[in-house]
Amino acid sequence: MKITVKSNGFKLLRASVAALALATVFPAHATDPAEKKGAETVELVPAKESETGKMHRITINGKTLNYRASAGTLIIRDDAGNPRASMFYVAYTVEGQGKNRPLTFLNNGGPGSASLWLNIGGFGPKRAPTATPKSTPPAPYVSQDNPFSILDKSDLIFLDAIGTGYSRMIGDAPVDEFWGTDEDIDSFARGITRYISKYDRWNSPRFLFGESYGTTRSAGLVYKLQNQGMDFNGVIMLSTLLNSGTGFQGSDIGSITSLPTYAASAWFHKPAIQAQGSLAEHLQKARTFAMGPYAAALLKGDTVSPQENAQVMQQMSELTGLPIPFLTKKKMRVGMEDFREQLRLDEGIMIGRFDTRFTAPASYAAGNGNYDPATNDAATAGVNSAHLSIFRQHLVRDIGFESDLHYRPLYNGPISAKWNNSHKAPGIDRPLPFANTGLDLAGAMQRNPNLKILMLAGIYDLSTPFAEAEYDISQLYLTPNLRQNIQFIQYESGHMTYVDDTASAKMKADLDRFYDSATHP
Repeated sequence: MKITVKSNGFKLLRASVAALALATVFPAHATDPAEKKGAETVELVPAKESETGKMHRITINGKTLNYRASAGTLIIRDDAGNPRASMFYVAYTVEGQGKNRPLTFLNNGGPGSASLWLNIGGFGPKRAPTATPKSTPPAPYVSQDNPFSILDKSDLIFLDAIGTGYSRMIGDAPVDEFWGTDEDIDSFARGITRYISKYDRWNSPRFLFGESYGTTRSAGLVYKLQNQGMDFNGVIMLSTLLNSGTGFQGSDIGSITSLPTYAASAWFHKPAIQAQGSLAEHLQKARTFAMGPYAAALLKGDTVSPQENAQVMQQMSELTGLPIPFLTKKKMRVGMEDFREQLRLDEGIMIGRFDTRFTAPASYAAGNGNYDPATNDAATAGVNSAHLSIFRQHLVRDIGFESDLHYRPLYNGPISAKWNNSHKAPGIDRPLPFANTGLDLAGAMQRNPNLKILMLAGIYDLSTPFAEAEYDISQLYLTPNLRQNIQFIQYESGHMTYVDDTASAKMKADLDRFYDSATHP
């Protein structure tokens, strides 16, 4: 698979790669009838909603819950009422607590990823444990009740974007109705509204939970839905990317916001750096350096003095473990792929992209950058088979759902190639050629000053560096009463923070507090 990005430069390429959500590109779409015939709409998808499910029981935090696990489809209609797409969902709803229970809509990224990863990997009632940060052995895999599920706090609805999972266009609906920033937001808004209407959940406290590109989507989605009269209690963003416009040639923001992640990764892999202090101390030094001397030197470009350049380069080398000759060659502007290859180059080892704690032989890549950015990642290979296998088993055994359609865990190649990256953000008089849904998030908070935002991240995630989300939010110039509604929390994990048990336990406690604060202010 080759990821194609239209006129958006490095940053949007990174966004596309990041939001694969650790799912490898499965070649199964080659057997898809639509793909064989070169058209997306030849599959015969009925314009009819379906639902099937089974009852289960789980104990979370000492509390036993009876819940229904179900899967089905929602018909997405245009303004004239014509069916245009069938959106697949998996839902978990606790019985006996009424229709005013909190309701969370979860979605993964891509654009082009189904939402099984947040489900079976993270926050659904069933979980496929992995050996993170080591590679998980092949089948048989384990399926177990998830002690870190947030089902005790909210009913959970996992939605698959159109073209992923079992979600499809209907009839003659063209892909450009769905495969674009604003088109995708619109289809999710219609799907969520349909679910709430169908199941009479209009008085439930409402939450959105997006991962990776799902955060781009969720920021735009909460603005759109609230402007349609549907206020939300909270938005949870995991591995956040809000602004895809900061990666053009000449912009150094990506280098600055990536440096703390480089430093954390170097601390993990280099005993000599660990000997100088704790991870927290090292990260604080990196944060101060990145937004101070490093940013100042980069912004001066070739006008920086030789003395300042040498001093900053020495500090950068000490923090990131990268040799000075390499930093000299790169003008101190190091991309994530350069960093992955260089950090342990002398050992013939490449570190992971989505979780830098993972490692693989350097030959895992084809060399010289001529490799598939979606698949040559040890962190990707380390967990995806366990998640996909247990999720497919879960659909059949625990829910009773089967389909003749091909399930697309990731359809990033075809979707990215046709994706419309432009976005009409609030306050901008025309669509821009890239998405900055941070502006949408700010608009949503201004409309609803009670909206709570929780931004979660892994410090070992190169694809969506945690410092970048902090920077993007700082550029929204929110008033103090709104700014206090945003909380940032980082974990010693990667892009999919939840594949690490230690991180998952901490996230569960943090999410519990967030739900309590957003539903009982």
